[in-house]
Amino acid sequence: MSPKENKIARDTPVIEVKDLCKTYFMPGGMSQNVLKNVSFVIHRGEFVAIMGHSGSGKSTLMNILGCLDRPTSGLYMISGKRVSDKSDEELAHIRGREIGFVFQNFNLLMKRSIADNVSLPLIYQNVSEKERYRRAVDMLEKVGLKGYADRLPTQISGGMQQRVAIARALINHPALIFADEPTGNLDTKTSDEIMTLFTDLNKQGITIVLVTHEDDVADYAHRMIKIMDGRVEFDGLRCRYGKEA
Repeated sequence: MSPKENKIARDTPVIEVKDLCKTYFMPGGMSQNVLKNVSFVIHRGEFVAIMGHSGSGKSTLMNILGCLDRPTSGLYMISGKRVSDKSDEELAHIRGREIGFVFQNFNLLMKRSIADNVSLPLIYQNVSEKERYRRAVDMLEKVGLKGYADRLPTQISGGMQQRVAIARALINHPALIFADEPTGNLDTKTSDEIMTLFTDLNKQGITIVLVTHEDDVADYAHRMIKIMDGRVEFDGLRCRYGKEA
């Protein structure tokens, strides 16, 4: 890819959010405004940390961005597709094709092989068993787990399990990766290894949106969006170790 083509690719919006609102309606006519006119754009190839204290609205925002919930009003687009008013079936299709998820608790099937876990998203695309295994082996090598395809998750460490989860998130070559507190259950050394892996993936052009409340984890991102009381309080470059990232 030429420098000009690379610049165009990186200038392409992956996520567009405009005046996004989320209100929960409760019995007795009560309501709670959790998100209030949230607007931002995330371009292809960015590494963005979404931060906020408990109750800030960041989890609700991530559920909407991940097509697990719907906004009450406002615009949300992924790769140029408006998803705000899609059906449940259409949202499931977008999740399967456009998004890779990495969770704090790994969400692995402990009685299935590592290859089976990585290739799980391919089952819903009717990919043959032989091809699923081949792709899983290739992806495991990319996350530093060559030779582990036939083991069980119970036979590897927590950090390695998170690498399996990252391989699973990448198997469909999604437009972006959502990582929700991906180091929350890991020790400091292993957390650094996982975040270094995310950094390497981002250098390969993969768009990463990281949700965290930890500053040292957010330091790996280039940009921070801080949510407070349902609004964007800050959106800008992240300063890493006292220097602009």
